[in-house]
Parts: sequence; structure tokens; C-alpha cells
Amino acid sequence: MSGTPAGAARTPDRPGRAPATPGARDLGRALGLALRLAFRSSPWVLASHLAVTLVSAAAPVAATWLVKDILDTLTSGASGTSTAGIAAPAAALAAISTVAAVAPQLTGYLRARMMRATSLRAHEDLHAAVDTFTGLRRFEHPEFLDQLRLAQQAGGLAPSQVVEGAAGLTRSAVLLAGFVGSLAVLDPFLAAVVSLSGIPVLWAEITLSRRRARTFWDISPSERREIFYATLLTSVEAAKEIRLYGAGGFLRGRMMSERRAADVLRERMDRSELRIQSALQTAAAVLAGAGLLWAVGAASRGAMTVGDVSMLLAAIPAVQSGIGGLAGELGQAHHSLVMFDHYVTIVRLGPDLPAPHRPRPAGPLREAIEIQDVWFRYEDELPWVLRGVDLRIERGTALALAGVNGSGKSTLVKLLCRFYDPTRGRILWDGTDLRDIPAAELRARVAATFQDPMRYDLTARENIAISELTALEAPRRCEEAARLAGMHEDLARLPGGYATMLSRTFRSGEGDGSGSGVQLSGGQWQRMGLARSFLRTDADLLILDEPSSGLDPAAEYEIHARLRERRAGRTSVLISHRLGAVKDADVIAVLEDGQVRELGDHRRLLARGGTYHRLFTLQSSGYRDEPAEAEGACS
Repeated sequence: MSGTPAGAARTPDRPGRAPATPGARDLGRALGLALRLAFRSSPWVLASHLAVTLVSAAAPVAATWLVKDILDTLTSGASGTSTAGIAAPAAALAAISTVAAVAPQLTGYLRARMMRATSLRAHEDLHAAVDTFTGLRRFEHPEFLDQLRLAQQAGGLAPSQVVEGAAGLTRSAVLLAGFVGSLAVLDPFLAAVVSLSGIPVLWAEITLSRRRARTFWDISPSERREIFYATLLTSVEAAKEIRLYGAGGFLRGRMMSERRAADVLRERMDRSELRIQSALQTAAAVLAGAGLLWAVGAASRGAMTVGDVSMLLAAIPAVQSGIGGLAGELGQAHHSLVMFDHYVTIVRLGPDLPAPHRPRPAGPLREAIEIQDVWFRYEDELPWVLRGVDLRIERGTALALAGVNGSGKSTLVKLLCRFYDPTRGRILWDGTDLRDIPAAELRARVAATFQDPMRYDLTARENIAISELTALEAPRRCEEAARLAGMHEDLARLPGGYATMLSRTFRSGEGDGSGSGVQLSGGQWQRMGLARSFLRTDADLLILDEPSSGLDPAAEYEIHARLRERRAGRTSVLISHRLGAVKDADVIAVLEDGQVRELGDHRRLLARGGTYHRLFTLQSSGYRDEPAEAEGACS
């Protein structure tokens, strides 16, 4: 079958597109989640922080009124004025000064406690949410990866910043209200003028916070690429090739280019802030100077007392400071909420593959796995990878997938594991659509070895048991799986045996400094991947995607002999670019241009004289040292 299938294709899930500036509803959602996160993390710290904030905000207002009272008492000229008359306000002023001196230290301690608690909770919630992403689609979109990185940054800081912003807003509001009220007592017009001067400041801070958030998003791709190049320049995996080929200067140049690109955007943002904030500070200074001149004039006319002047001199800069603080806190809170919205978006995305409405269990495979008219492409704008594939894998049989690079073999394996859903068609497990089976239940029935097995910076035992974590408490299971994969002797000879760290990144002995770890060869890591799949003894489907790609001929022969024994009587899917390794499969499907072109066993396909015959002859002629036409490369 060829061409485009009838019917509308499913639109792929595309989270992570460059986001528009969050609206009021989005920010309200982020604010609610941040406050709930802070309360859940440490309610008593939050309450204490807000209480200290209120006390520290009220202290300067009270101190200013006490100073005014003391000065007016001392300069009143009344005949009965004595030290006893100012003792009470002086004592109160001393107490308030003590509270004001201690409050910043206490606030700093509570802030640090809250940040640790909220960061820990946010970190856990974010990665728990990411763990619900059952497929791979999101992780293959750079926009989503950018947003995920920002969510990781914001999740650790934004909740505490939002709470701190709320506390700062409360502090600034109390301070502002107290001093504006004080100014209103002296002169209502002056109080109104000073208060209205805060409107441009508030507008400027909100505008700047939006620009800051947008700048963070714009520089995120450059920062991620910079991290990528920096990792290459410092990783042991890339060290050999980079030094052999002298590519360090090239990669360093790329890294610095990305840094410079990000710095250009940062510089543009800094200049914008400099212009706006300098203009606002100049206006504030002019207003303060005008207020001072007015106060001097009023005092010279006898319209104000010395206490009134002291109040005015304290109130005008305090109001300006309060407005600036209110604007700054509002701008910082707005910026934190905009950044935290990335976190909220990730946390609330939910599973990327639709959960079954009526889930059905994935029981032991009794009949067959059926692939029915499966079409698939990774994006709507990309070409079809699979084009109407029909296959039936009988229970207890081995299906081999053969074909040139890009024919769709590995994509079909991803669909069998339900890392993606077919764009059209369906895959049945004993007659049940995979989409009706919870992904975790399905995958518990599958064991797989992929072409590039993951190299975990963990111990040897943990590297095997990662596929079946209950085996951590049963070391013999890990050893048996390693024996089947031909790795037991190699692991037993390590300095710490199965407890040896398989990495030079961390020390062995769980970080106790007992010694450095070791590195395995590529072939040994291939065997570790096989050991993981062998550990899943109860799996119904065994998937082997290029299981011997990193092995020498002798090891390859040994592994395939073990695999034939292991596969006997089990349902399996095998992919290998060495057709000699798949010729004993019960059924061989030759994929070409996303379609099954040939189907049968080894003898039948050779006798047919088609694509399989051509590829097998091409490979075998190389071992016989006979010329053959290089028409393609099998993978």
C-alpha cells in the first residue's frame, strides 16, 4: 500500500511551543500553586515569615511617630518638661529599634528554610510529573526541552520568590500606608502627589518583568546549546575523539558563540533597565528635593513644628522607598510568576499518551500480537515512516525485521513498546488494542535490548537491576542474568565486584571515597543491556534491537547462541543488520519504504530472489571475499 491514508491523521502532542506572555488567569493559577506549595512544604515557617514581615514593616512608622513625639516634647518650651516625660516614648523607641535590628536576621533564616523546603517539594513534584510522560514525543521537541529546563530552574526558586514577593508586597504596603497616612496628617495634597508618583514606577516594573521573562525564554536555546558544548568538552565519552581530531577549538568556538549570543540579549535587557530606572530615580530625587524645600519654607513661617519637619523628612523618602519597594516586589513577583508558569505548565501537562477509558489488563500472551494496517509519522509535516504495515507474531515464535537504514524497523519496535501510538491502524495484544492497556502493565510484559544501551553511572548490580528493581534485594538474580549475558566473570573480577561503580564520574563505594570506579568497553556495555533484558524472566515479549552491534565475531557468535537458547519457546522480535544472525527466525519481514515487501523464512526469501536475497548475498560475499554490487547497506 502506498500514498496517504484516508481519514484525518492524529495531531501530535506539541507542548513547549514558544509561549505567549501569560495572562492574568495563568498568573493567578501560578500564584495559587506557588502559595499552596509553600504552605504544604512548611506551614509554620510561612506563617512565621509573614508575622515577622508585618512587625518589621510597622516598626519604621511607629519609630518615626515616636521621634516626632520626643522632639515636639523637647522643643515645646513647656515649663514642666523633664526626662520623665520622654522616658516612655524613648523606651518604646529602643524596643522598636531592637526589633528592627533583629528582624532582618530572623527573616533571612526563615527565608532560607522556606526556600529549601519549597525547592525540595517542587523538585519532587516536577520530576514525578515528568515520570508520567509515558511516551517519547515530548522529549524529542527542543521547545519542550527549553521549557523543561526553565521549569527546573523556576521550580527550585520561584515558589519561595513568590512567597517572598508576597511578604515584600505586604511589607511595602504597610510601610507605604503608614507613611502616606502620616503625610496626609501634615498635608493631604503633598501625600496625594507623592502617592501618584508611584504609578509610573509600578508600570515600569511590570513592563521590565515581562521583558525579563521573555529574555529568559529567548536565551534558553543558546544556554542549552552552550551546556551541550561544555559537556562535550569535559566528558570522558567525547574526550578521545575530540583530542584525536583536534576538535576542541571548534567546539569551544561554538560554545563561546552561544554564550555571546545569550549575552547580547542580556545586555539589551540591562540597557533597557538602566534607561527606565535612571529616569525614575531622577524624578524621585527631584520630588524629594521639592518636598524638602516646601518643608523648610513651612517651618520658617511657623506652620510646622520641629517634630513635623522630622516626620516629613522621614516620610517623603520612606514613601518613595515604599513605592519603589512595592514596584520592585511587584515586578519581581510578576517575573517569578511568569517563570513559574513554565513549571505549572509542565506539572499540569499530564500523560502524553491517552490513558484508556476502560483499561484492560495485559495478561500473559496466549495467542498473538497483531499489527494491523499501521501507519506512522513523527509529525504531520514529516514523511510517513510506516505505510500500512500488517504483521502477526504468533506466541512462542521469533520475528526478525530486516531492511536498509530508515525502513522503519526501530520505529515499529517503539510502537510495540507503546512509546508512540500509531497515526492510523492498531496493534493488538491477544485481540486487545495496546491503547486500551495501561502502559506500565504492557511494559511489564516486555523485555528489550536496544542498539545503544544506556550507561548508568551506577554500580554494576544497579546497572542490571534497573530493569527489575526488586532484584536489588536478590543479588543472585543479577548474577544469573549476567551469566546469561556472558558478563559474570568480568563483573566478579572488578575491585568491588558487583558493587563497583561503572563510571569515573563518581567514586565507588557509594561516595565513601573507597576508590574510583571503572569503565566498561562498548561490547561489555552491550552485554549489560542484554543482562537487563534477561533479568525480566516473566516477560512475554523479548525485543532485541541490534543486540550484538558492539561485539567481536567470537562474542557475537556466543551471544547469538545464548539468544537462540533464550528465545526458544518465547515470543521475540529481532533486529540485526547482520542477516546471518536472524536467518534462524521463524518469520523474517523485510521492510522497505515503510512497507512489508517480503515475508517468510530464510529459505523461502532466498529462493524468492528479492530484496532479502540481494542483501544477504551482499553481506555473505564480503566474508567469502567475492565482489558484489554495493546496492545498499542493511541496518
